[in-house]
Amino acid sequence: MAPFNDRGAPSVDALLPNEMAEMAEHIGAAKARLDVLSLLTLAVLAGAFIALGAVFMTTTMAGAGGVLPYGLVRLLGGLVFSLGLILVVVGGAELFTGNNLMVMAWAGRLIGAGALLRAWALVYCGNFVGGVATAVLVFLSGQYRFGDGSVGLTALSIAQAKSVLPFFEALVLGILCNVLVCLAVWLSYSARTVPGKILAIVPPIAAFVTAGFEHSVANMYLLPLALLIKAGAPADFWQAIAAAPADYPELTLAAAAMNLIPVTIGNLIGGGVLVGAVYWFVYLRQR
Repeated sequence: MAPFNDRGAPSVDALLPNEMAEMAEHIGAAKARLDVLSLLTLAVLAGAFIALGAVFMTTTMAGAGGVLPYGLVRLLGGLVFSLGLILVVVGGAELFTGNNLMVMAWAGRLIGAGALLRAWALVYCGNFVGGVATAVLVFLSGQYRFGDGSVGLTALSIAQAKSVLPFFEALVLGILCNVLVCLAVWLSYSARTVPGKILAIVPPIAAFVTAGFEHSVANMYLLPLALLIKAGAPADFWQAIAAAPADYPELTLAAAAMNLIPVTIGNLIGGGVLVGAVYWFVYLRQR
């Protein structure tokens, strides 16, 4: 895993999967040892970073429905949403969904179950604060009114679709989502350069957004923003989009909670079990 070759020069070769597994294990242990204030601060940053990716996505997708094919609109949204995880991985922050890979450190007995659950709980709470705070700032800025209200309409439509998902569907969509998110983080471990990390991150993230899978931390921004728009947008916004708050009856705080619960459980299963535990089993169990 050394960043230099046998001649002492910087190496640009990608790490092999067994080396990536060892790196993931030690990174997970290091995350668990962070003090509470540092972990929370980095988690708030990650929540805000993912929210910024969602801002980019909703703005890019605004007004494209009916003009471009459905899949192409989703693909464009997914490509730009990748900004969020790029900021997390390259900029440095603690994201709950990516940190599901910490199960590798727990399975390798580098950390205990208590340390793992403590880190997950702190990061989840910090991500929530970062996502909601960014939603409040975006709402106060009036950015949702751009494009004759098309940005806000897109945000409302996305959140409305999430609000009506049945529990089991949301659970499975959460599993599929975090398989791809954790694979993006996993692939980034193989890269030694910033461009390499970015190239490793973009395709899996674009894939999950295009497919319509559910990401708990992204929903911590998308659902609160839509609720704020529904509750506080001025009359001229509703006139611009030819709609009214009553057109979104399913968009409620209770519905938002009932989305986050199954999606969070699904994210844990997808990232922690189907990626983290599987790679630990393959590469590290015999040790």
